[in-house]
Amino acid sequence: MPSFDVVNEIDLQEVDNAVNITKKTLATRYDFRGSDTEVNLDRKQLHITISTEDSMRMQAVQDTLSSNLIKRKLSPKVLEYKEPEGTSKGGLRVTVVLKQGIDKDMAKKITKIIKEQKLKVQTQIQDEQVRVTAKKIDDLQEVISMLKEQDLDIPLQFVNMKS
Repeated sequence: MPSFDVVNEIDLQEVDNAVNITKKTLATRYDFRGSDTEVNLDRKQLHITISTEDSMRMQAVQDTLSSNLIKRKLSPKVLEYKEPEGTSKGGLRVTVVLKQGIDKDMAKKITKIIKEQKLKVQTQIQDEQVRVTAKKIDDLQEVISMLKEQDLDIPLQFVNMKS
């Protein structure tokens, strides 16, 4: 039977590229000259740490990072900004968690959305992905196009298409 998997995967190399481009951009910006701004990616912990002097610069760093992710064909939905905290030098630090995988609640929501379409497909939650199977490949293509139209909190990729 034809099937595919709905996943949320992050290409860490592209995230690393976006962080590096953000660092270069901030180094050349006039409003960041002489400021103590850092952007660091921790690949093992899957988070980015941003530290700067004030909230205006923090917002500029976040906007630059998001636009660089978009240029690298990654969705800014993978970024989950935590609450800003103060640093010992009087600045701000924000931890940005990279969301990878589909948690149980989101998998149940995706399954519910698919079942509401009343198509002849079966869904199965497997760890951090949702497998969709059907007798006809056309039904699977309908599910893919319908899920692309949904506004979910995470970006979705469709992999392992088997016919």
